[in-house]
Amino acid sequence: MNYDTLIPVIRKLALEAGEKILEIYNADDFDVKVKSDDSPVTEADEAADAIISAGLRDAFPDVTLVTEEQSASHFESSDMFLIVDPLDGTKEFINRRGDFTVNIALVENGVPTRGVVYAPAKDRMFFTLADGTTVEETGPFQADKIGETKPIRVSDPNNGALMVVASKSHRDQATDDYISQYNVRDMTSAGSSMKFCLIAAGEADLYPRLGRTMEWDTAAADAVLRGAGGQVVRFDDLTPLTYGKEGYANPFFIAHAPGVDLKPA
Repeated sequence: MNYDTLIPVIRKLALEAGEKILEIYNADDFDVKVKSDDSPVTEADEAADAIISAGLRDAFPDVTLVTEEQSASHFESSDMFLIVDPLDGTKEFINRRGDFTVNIALVENGVPTRGVVYAPAKDRMFFTLADGTTVEETGPFQADKIGETKPIRVSDPNNGALMVVASKSHRDQATDDYISQYNVRDMTSAGSSMKFCLIAAGEADLYPRLGRTMEWDTAAADAVLRGAGGQVVRFDDLTPLTYGKEGYANPFFIAHAPGVDLKPA
């Protein structure tokens, strides 16, 4: 894969999908359906998926493509694939809370190596450059021209006063019990893959997820976090989270700045 070719393409597609999502988000009403796994899907999910899928297939016809909206009954093992969540945080979208993202990643040999996360309602965009390092683009966002960017880096955490980020829609007692093992300075909540990006930008230190996620939920933000010096590990044994698993389901995991003294499961 030529990363110099990849990055402008996935960035542009994220912006185009985000524009369509906001058009639907700002409408008076939009359709919401329920998928077979009881999770919601909106016309914005489907429209964004169509934009991104068409663009990726046109630009990279020989690369396996996995998207949330098209993968329910299909698994294709590959050493390299593109993986997409066209609208992560559908519940946030439906409730008009703004914490939803567009996510596109490249996975190579089980590792998300490049990715883009765009939060259109928050005007925040994070992506890896061709060299694998992560930047935040501060806008104004133009599809065919990268605007002003700033390199971002994880924090140097103080284990006596950690900043923890947790899910808005999936917080539970098990998560609270795990977090209670740490010395926490403050906590913030965020929806979708933005939680990873807050750690990547040094705005939080730790994000434990003790709940169901899929690879498309995490891959792009995982790449962004890795490119900023962060790590994502399995909750059970603290080994790196890997991708390309049959069924695309993730185990519980912890995203963190490397200086955090992780507690056992």
